[in-house]
Amino acid sequence: MRSAESVRVAAEVVDVAVPSRPGRLTGVSMAGFSGRAKDLVELRVVPYPAVTLFIDLGDGLLVNDASGQRQRGAVVLGIAPDSAQAVGQGDVECLQVRLSPVLAYAVLGASSELEGTTVALDALWGNDAARTQEQLRAAESWDDRFAIAEDALARRHDAGRTVDAEVAFVWDQMMKNRGRVRIERLSAEVGWSRKRLWSRFRSQTGLTPKRAAQLIRFDHAVHRLAAGQSAALVAAQSGYADQSHLHRDVMAFAGVTPTAVAIAPWLAVDPVAWAAAQHLSRP
Repeated sequence: MRSAESVRVAAEVVDVAVPSRPGRLTGVSMAGFSGRAKDLVELRVVPYPAVTLFIDLGDGLLVNDASGQRQRGAVVLGIAPDSAQAVGQGDVECLQVRLSPVLAYAVLGASSELEGTTVALDALWGNDAARTQEQLRAAESWDDRFAIAEDALARRHDAGRTVDAEVAFVWDQMMKNRGRVRIERLSAEVGWSRKRLWSRFRSQTGLTPKRAAQLIRFDHAVHRLAAGQSAALVAAQSGYADQSHLHRDVMAFAGVTPTAVAIAPWLAVDPVAWAAAQHLSRP
């Protein structure tokens, strides 16, 4: 485990622990959060190009979805969740796992049904969700918890379906190019028609190729905004036609302006919890 770091999220200080080395599965990242919230803390979840699992190891975390439904325990946030919030008070201890949609297809088996939704993990894993959560609660260190979570994910992955190699390639190219890709070129590279790529990609990741590219570009842009870069610079260097285009995209995904998303408490954790996010500060 990498040494835990403390960060301020909203008005509270949270300790963050992350694995010290890459895991066995490509497309997964984990972080453990612990702290005590004297007052109720509500964090709006900024959309991210991954399916997210929250596994509550205490009794202080709730996840709200767009309909206002509150869920405890182990919760899955589909890719680009709609107005989801994490709500905590008291002693909060939580494991967060992010899965690329390519990996989520095998691990969760329902990627195409998860866009913008929030569901209980036991609805996807059955009794295995409760068993995994109990093992995580009983573990004595974050190292042990990361290992337990990785084993559970690996079991599901090995028993699950895999995405088409062409879909995995297209997703990888989108991530490498931060969403700045032409779908027609990718279709030609994998030897598929645009219609076939659209259909297979949507059924296996939960997003159309265009929506996926927009989300990846948005994620890159908001991390640059959070790093203090101006909206004009971010728009110019992130593939937007102009600043108004960036504004529309941020509003569409996050429901707030670029100025507001730049100070979103949720983004404050990313550079600590996910080292891969740090490359986003580069031009």
